[in-house]
Amino acid sequence: MKVLVIGTGAREHALCRSLSLDPDVTALHCAPGNAGIAEVAELHQVDALDGKAVAALAGRLEADLVVVGPEAPLVAGVADAVREAGIPVFGPSGEAAQLEGSKAFAKDVMAEAGVPTARSYVCTTAEEAAEALDAFGAPYVVKDDGLAAGKGVVVTDDLEAAKAHAAGCERVVIEEFLDGPEVSLFAITDGRTVVPLQPAQDFKRALDGDEGPNTGGMGAYSPLPWGDPKLVEEVLETVLQPTVDELRRRGTPFSGLLYAGLAITSRGVRVIEFNARFGDPETQVVLARLKTPLAGVLLAAAKGTLDDLEPLRWSEDAAVTVVIASHNYPGTPRTGDPITGLDEVAAEDAPHAYVLHAGTKRDGDAIVSAGGRVLSVTATGEDLAVARERAYRAVARVRLDGSQHRTDIAAKAAGANQAEPAGESAEA
Repeated sequence: MKVLVIGTGAREHALCRSLSLDPDVTALHCAPGNAGIAEVAELHQVDALDGKAVAALAGRLEADLVVVGPEAPLVAGVADAVREAGIPVFGPSGEAAQLEGSKAFAKDVMAEAGVPTARSYVCTTAEEAAEALDAFGAPYVVKDDGLAAGKGVVVTDDLEAAKAHAAGCERVVIEEFLDGPEVSLFAITDGRTVVPLQPAQDFKRALDGDEGPNTGGMGAYSPLPWGDPKLVEEVLETVLQPTVDELRRRGTPFSGLLYAGLAITSRGVRVIEFNARFGDPETQVVLARLKTPLAGVLLAAAKGTLDDLEPLRWSEDAAVTVVIASHNYPGTPRTGDPITGLDEVAAEDAPHAYVLHAGTKRDGDAIVSAGGRVLSVTATGEDLAVARERAYRAVARVRLDGSQHRTDIAAKAAGANQAEPAGESAEA
């Protein structure tokens, strides 16, 4: 099987790494990719938002499967263009991807499907926003209706800050705050059959102790030792399957990766948001634990044959990933700084720990930073404590001037089987 992956981040590196280990994959391509992905896949230049260009590249490469990683190309309809070219593609249509592209659309789907979620208002004026904020009270949860690259959500006790964020959005969803720990649960679907993956938890805030601004995610771990063993089954029955069924009923079937961001509240499981693609950094830990070869699973979703698939096989090991970010992230990051120590990780820590690239590029013989989240250092072990120790040992070998990372990823879960603090998702 020849596979083409679209994207540039650590999520795409994790996908490419898993696909490169699949014996059925005979050729692996990525566009545009990054410096790390270049070690496992052949890179190509393409405008990831141009569906015709992506489809043409897939045709030239004679790809048997195209995997669209990021949300922006999906919402732009890139998967539609590839499908129209007759090439199997893992990723929803532009219409179905509105489940992530519009919070208001997602709320409407959930209401029709009977999916439990936070009460909310969709506001287009300052007056409507003020009324909604007053109705719910603090803490205020204000979400940009559209895609915002992981920075579209503000959760604050400061009413003026909440109003300011709402004023900066063309359309905004204001909703009640959901108490309880958060869980990310991915599911692969072909539009009918839904195959859930293992749950993970990520860390949205920039600083230790869940302090600082929201980010796209600073680390993650899986499994959840504190989680209810029946959680996946419950979410499949009450959230994932009803949502997929409702989208099919509407004539906009969803095939690809359905990502449910969940809050385990005092009143039960509630959906914070849906995403239409693998989440970053949770993908890094979930795929680290998946034993079933990945390409066949993604192809079955693309071809509508998931019900023929054998049950997925999972490692009993735990996985932890720690994000190394640029100076000033999540503000405007500093880029162009050289990265060293990657060879040391490969020599000293493999195979239990490895580095997945996100915002990197090659500059001559050097690898330099090229974005906000630069690297995801991922490790596995017989439990979270071991995986965590291995991840941070590898992090210590990486040198990037001015870089930052959290030191408490999975600390509570590893130490006392406790969930991390409550919060609201920043993946919007």
